[in-house]
Amino acid sequence: MQTHILGLLTPLMALFFAATFAIFWRVGRLRRHVLGFAIGYFLFACGFLVTHFLPGDAIYVFHTTQAFYALGTVFFLGSLCERVGQRLHLGSIAVIYVLSASVLAIAMGMTSDAGPRLILINIGYGAMFVVGLTTLLQAQRRDWIDRAIILVTAVQAADFFIRPTLSVTYEQIIPAELYQQSVYYSLIGLVLGVKSTAVAMVLLGATIVEWTSSVRESGERDPLTGLLNRGAFEQHMQGVISRSASEGRSLSLVVADIDHFKQVNDIWGHQAGDKAISEFGALIETMIRNCDVAARIGGEEFCVAVWDCESGPAGRLADRIRQAFVALKHEGINADVRLTASFGVAQARAGENYEALFKRADAALYKAKRAGRDRVVLADEDARIGLSDKDESQDTMTSQKATGEQTADVFALKERAVAQS
Repeated sequence: MQTHILGLLTPLMALFFAATFAIFWRVGRLRRHVLGFAIGYFLFACGFLVTHFLPGDAIYVFHTTQAFYALGTVFFLGSLCERVGQRLHLGSIAVIYVLSASVLAIAMGMTSDAGPRLILINIGYGAMFVVGLTTLLQAQRRDWIDRAIILVTAVQAADFFIRPTLSVTYEQIIPAELYQQSVYYSLIGLVLGVKSTAVAMVLLGATIVEWTSSVRESGERDPLTGLLNRGAFEQHMQGVISRSASEGRSLSLVVADIDHFKQVNDIWGHQAGDKAISEFGALIETMIRNCDVAARIGGEEFCVAVWDCESGPAGRLADRIRQAFVALKHEGINADVRLTASFGVAQARAGENYEALFKRADAALYKAKRAGRDRVVLADEDARIGLSDKDESQDTMTSQKATGEQTADVFALKERAVAQS
């Protein structure tokens, strides 16, 4: 009876860890790989409970246990790989499972000795962990927690190859009906308990680190667009300007502003305005590179730090964003209305700080507004991108419109909206 109760410690620990990871995932709103850890531990617990409560000589016990363990391994390894941006090769895992299950069926038909069965299925698990370990080693992430995860995964793989072979060699023959009273069964309960705890501690550490980072990042993100907020972006720019100077790389700053945004709020309401801001932020995020950083710095104004890029290519990037935004249809705004945005671009100069760089880019944006909006202005070359010949000639005229003046097309939109309402 005491042995029976002690045998429940390992699955109960696995269930505890499953619940812990599920709570972390739910409360912390963490990525789905944390939920995958919870599912993996739950399936491991189910597999051990099947072995513990069902008769060892039943023909379905080893197959059922193998199915639970294999499925738990898929969730566990798949989540580890997804955490570092890799994808577990499920085809290889499936081939290993089918081969292990087939050989297990043959072994069960040839002998009642549980020893060969244990070696076969554990070699299968070991091979699965080798596939997962190989995938993890391909990831570029290498901080201390990643190295710890790689280490425990390697230990897991080695254990599946070494432990069953040594145990069966020591005990020699293990009748299936006496499997739960064998030395191997007692040893596996102890080993699984220690492994489950050790691995869970490492993964809980990784999860806590991710949760802490998520909380910190949530304070750095604009809630409407998900981009960096002004404070976080300015802090980022201080570092990236120093880096560009030390590495001798170009850095450009793009400042963007949605045109006539006050009229959008006045005509279609703040909800439609917020939706337009969100859509503009999402558009910028999809059109920049991974090495570039975008932020909403206030109201309808956005910034993009374009890494290793001079003002000319950065201006062309801004113009592609400008054209894509013109083509967007916006929820809550008349279907035939297209919003526009103006852009100012400046390339960082030697010894220039962020405040001076932003001032030049913002001045270029102001010129784009004065020139009629829906265009890109480069601060250094004082050039205009995305203008027709007519626009260029008009731009040479003196002080055409004040920044806040409503153009005729906006009045027309307002009259049309009132009429339709």
